[in-house]
Amino acid sequence: MKKNFYVDQAYSNMRIDRWIRKKFGQLPQGLIEKNLRNGNIKINKKKIKSSYKTKINDKIDLYNFNFKIGIIKKKTEFNPTKSTIKSNEDLIVDNNEDFIILNKKSGIPVQGGTKSKKNLIDIFAKSKIFSNSKPFSVHRLDKDTSGIFIIAKNRETAQLFTSLFRLRKVHKTYLAICHGELLKNSGEWNFDLTRYENNKAIIEKAKTIYKVLDKNSLCSLVQMKPITGRKHQLRKQLYSIGHPIYGDQKYNLGYKFKGMNKNLMLHSYQLKFIIKDKKFTYTGLLPDYFKNLLKIKKLNFKFSN
Repeated sequence: MKKNFYVDQAYSNMRIDRWIRKKFGQLPQGLIEKNLRNGNIKINKKKIKSSYKTKINDKIDLYNFNFKIGIIKKKTEFNPTKSTIKSNEDLIVDNNEDFIILNKKSGIPVQGGTKSKKNLIDIFAKSKIFSNSKPFSVHRLDKDTSGIFIIAKNRETAQLFTSLFRLRKVHKTYLAICHGELLKNSGEWNFDLTRYENNKAIIEKAKTIYKVLDKNSLCSLVQMKPITGRKHQLRKQLYSIGHPIYGDQKYNLGYKFKGMNKNLMLHSYQLKFIIKDKKFTYTGLLPDYFKNLLKIKKLNFKFSN
């Protein structure tokens, strides 16, 4: 059995192992590597390694490759209703030929997973805004975090944003309401964070510049500018210093959340970057539940650049 494919614009400059997973589901890396070594996967009639990056019009030949063996689970695409598409389109604050910017709601993940099918990428894939393209996720924003988020419209722009984020040329500002009164009004958190992959501990440096905008004996409103981009970085850092974010169900030191306090009080407030000498600045309005808690806790919000 032999199957032939040609690489188009949407899948160019993608690692061959990732291309295979996009086409056929989450095949184990070992199975892909074995078929590459055996010559069951060739590009332009040549054997290649898993690190090979595809080019437009590359011919991919698959010989005697059983796609069903070892498949972990292929992601089921979420099919949104028209009202779901419309409600998310209404969150867009900028729409140009290369990307959209939206003020993401809390409670929806960027991409689908085992625990949640509903996600932004599948929703916008069905939107007329992407009728001649496809949505590309270029950075992370937790499911329960609200605020400014970028979705690229083509692979070139996605790769550009990926580079900008990696080079720390996208300047991010977050706001959070956390428990307790931070003693220092400004400073830097610069310490290691630990995450786990397959029960293996991975230690990573994490750096954030912070400023307390207002506080009292019960809580603090904190402005944060992460320099690194670790998973759950801001949530972990505030938790580590004994001031977890209101509504954080994972890093909370045993606090109980009721009513509107069940919402994670973490908001991606502003993004700044430069593309082709043009400066872009996007600011996301605070959610009502965030503003309500500020009022209840008697915290004054005055943004500081």
